[in-house]
Amino acid sequence: MKGHFIPRLFFIAFILLHSRYAALDTLYANQELKDGNTLVSGGEMFELGFFSPGKSKNRYVGIWYKKISYGTVVWVANRETPITDRSGVLKLSQHGNLVILGGHHNNVVWSSHSTLFGWSNNSVVVQLLDSGNLVVRNKNENSTDQSFIWQSFDYPGDTLLPGMKFGKNLVTGLQRFMTSWKSPDDPSMGVYSNVHDTNGYPQTFSVKSGVILARLGPWNGLGFSGFPVENENQIYTTKFVMNKKEIYHTYELKGAVVQRVILTWDGKTLFLHWIERIKDWIVYTNAAVDTCNSFSLCGPHGICSINKQPPCSCMQGFEPKNPEEWEASDWASGCKRKKPLNCGQEDGFWKITRVKVPDTRRSWHNESMTLGECEAACKSNCSCTGYTSIDIRNGGSGCLMWLDELLDTREFDVNQDIYIKTAASELQGLVNSQSDLSNKKILTLVLLTSAAVTLFFAMAHAYRKKKKKSHMTKQGRWNVHDEKEHLDDLQFFSLYVVARATSNFSVSNKIGEGGFGPVYKGVLEDGREIAVKRLSETSQQGLDEFKNEVICIAKLQHRNLVKLLGYCIHQNELILIYEYMANKSLDRFLFDETKSLMLNWPQRFNIIHGIARGVLYLHQDSRLQIIHRDLKVGNILLDGDMNPKISDFGLARKFVGHDTSVKTKKVVGTYGYISPEYAVHGRFSIKSDVFSFGVLVLEIVSGMRNKEFSNGDNSDNLLGHAWKLHKEGKSIELMSASLHDSCVVSEVLRSIQVALLCVQHHAEDRPTMLSVVLMLVSEGALPEPKQPAFFNEENRRQVESLPSVDKGIITLVYAR
Repeated sequence: MKGHFIPRLFFIAFILLHSRYAALDTLYANQELKDGNTLVSGGEMFELGFFSPGKSKNRYVGIWYKKISYGTVVWVANRETPITDRSGVLKLSQHGNLVILGGHHNNVVWSSHSTLFGWSNNSVVVQLLDSGNLVVRNKNENSTDQSFIWQSFDYPGDTLLPGMKFGKNLVTGLQRFMTSWKSPDDPSMGVYSNVHDTNGYPQTFSVKSGVILARLGPWNGLGFSGFPVENENQIYTTKFVMNKKEIYHTYELKGAVVQRVILTWDGKTLFLHWIERIKDWIVYTNAAVDTCNSFSLCGPHGICSINKQPPCSCMQGFEPKNPEEWEASDWASGCKRKKPLNCGQEDGFWKITRVKVPDTRRSWHNESMTLGECEAACKSNCSCTGYTSIDIRNGGSGCLMWLDELLDTREFDVNQDIYIKTAASELQGLVNSQSDLSNKKILTLVLLTSAAVTLFFAMAHAYRKKKKKSHMTKQGRWNVHDEKEHLDDLQFFSLYVVARATSNFSVSNKIGEGGFGPVYKGVLEDGREIAVKRLSETSQQGLDEFKNEVICIAKLQHRNLVKLLGYCIHQNELILIYEYMANKSLDRFLFDETKSLMLNWPQRFNIIHGIARGVLYLHQDSRLQIIHRDLKVGNILLDGDMNPKISDFGLARKFVGHDTSVKTKKVVGTYGYISPEYAVHGRFSIKSDVFSFGVLVLEIVSGMRNKEFSNGDNSDNLLGHAWKLHKEGKSIELMSASLHDSCVVSEVLRSIQVALLCVQHHAEDRPTMLSVVLMLVSEGALPEPKQPAFFNEENRRQVESLPSVDKGIITLVYAR
């Protein structure tokens, strides 16, 4: 009897263990999933665990297919923070925070940042669903999107699965976008991304290192403009949602087929379909349709056709802006109008049929208007360049109106038309070629009237242009030879070289815009990447700021200052050429809900140190001694290693020796960063920069803008909020929640106290930048700060209303 009992006991234990393992799709609070163990979704479609991609030995937590195509990874948690050994552990806290621990000290290498206080102990679970979605939820509620505390579907990687939302939550600011792997062996963020852009009317861009490669046009009721519409699609359905809360599109499979969308490491967007018979993925659709898929191949007002050779031509009523370039098959400069618009009822519209609609970032839309109402609205708006229907079904409905150049238009086999605003005189000629004599007589009166109006406006424009040119001449041009000592280290670039490097200042190369003007990414013939800052015609800045920047920065050499490589002066063109910063400006990371997660505390502390050292160099160690006057997050650029570099010296001023305080009648800078003595009395000094630095540090620690900060019914701004927390001994509450797992508390508290010392109301109370640098690196006791300036919004608004503040030069905090 005993001999039979033992084998039977082992068999029962094996069955129980096996059944438990097969059903293990859930991890409970305070349970651990170690490297080597996995979670398997209920229908065994997906599996989660630790893995090493390709030839790499690094370990990541990922989700992959289990039932089919075993090992095909669809999501990775710790993309940027791999574990180098098999010590990794996935754990769920009792408050709902999902973390990955690894290394000898069991450090946190990744976190979902989904902690919710107030839950009872063990009331949360993490579950792998059969959709491939990893969710954290209350174990007592049903599995619905509304009940999820956190879900992996909100943070796509290189793969879009059925049911994933691709777009933006307008309430939380969460942006769901795709990013490629760096290589087949490295799942960290690569150079390619697909982003649903919600500026203007929503559309999707394919981007490489910040440069637009291709565009998927907006939703037109049947599909996306510029993407083939399959009327009898039996594989999947696409849904587009746009309301006050969110803008996104998603797709669902109709049957038992398996499909995924992937952005490959080399930039291809592929729709892959699993074929069980051959046990392999096939390419169902490639988003790159043809040559005309390249963004703005034919430039502004050009139209691309795959059936023509060459593919680019100008829209009716336009002609090549640079004929020689067009002859050489370089169409980036695009087309210009043959006849100017008159901005009046005499302008008309030319219909272009069956097209992919132009870039909609600079557009306006109304879903309830008719096409006729849309035409009237466009005709009455001098900025309108064209219009179309939003929804092409049932004869068309809604109004989409362009307010800028028409970019990235192409002929396309879909029933969508656009109407291009055309001068009456030009429209006459176009109609003549397609209509009979009677129609021509009807337009004669319009032609004569519009010609007179055109002549009047042309003469007025010529007069204004002549007057403006005369004014510039009176101001005097900058004699470059007078400043030769400052330019010895700078290279002069011809306008031709700069234009060629930036594809003739193409919109697709534009990476930002500031008070001086637009900034473009360029590539010189020797392969060097550059940033090109071009003075805008509408800029409040001009020759003085251009001279100031060149003179101030030409001789400065410091690892935390952006390097000026050269300049270009050609007639009215004023251009500055800088080294290119791969990660652009700090505000792009700091105030973005998703990208801010990439800035852990060590990186932020390093950025604070770098800025401090850069300002100290300007104040004390440089040969010129400079007050920057416009320190802000938008003027802090980040290189490829996330090291900070101070930029934009257009408003900077030199001082000599102990002459460190100057009074001016024109206050310049950015609201939220300007010191009180400067805003109220026009006095600026090195302590003005110290004040701005203090605001910067508080923004870096909290991840919130000073100007836009709000705290419920309290009128305090960020400075006032930080001050109150400090007085209550709760300064740590100012820290961004995303830093909880990476912060060193003593460093955070020291940074906040140093920042409060910098933003004290009276300039004489603020430390010098040398003291700031020493306080940041030392461990000694710090002085107790006094009350900051501008500690609430009412105080700040009173300052903004002062007549001494020059509204034309001061920029808003979000201007860059």
